[in-house]
Amino acid sequence: MKVEIISPNATLFKGEATSVTVPSKMGPFTLLEHHAAIVAILEKGKIRLTENSGDQKEFTIKGGFTENHNNQLTICVEL
Repeated sequence: MKVEIISPNATLFKGEATSVTVPSKMGPFTLLEHHAAIVAILEKGKIRLTENSGDQKEFTIKGGFTENHNNQLTICVEL
């Protein structure tokens, strides 16, 4: 799936990933390819993603929101 993680000051990640775990207000959840459309509020915690190559990345955030639609995941965060 296409993933973009942005903050007000920079793009933190833009690329392809097989899974992304986010810290939502309702508890952490993982998005995989072809996940149903969703919008969620994020809380303080870590975003963990696995790139198509198998490399893993982690981002610590203070909050934000995420939207997934048509295999395009956009995550707006506050650092």
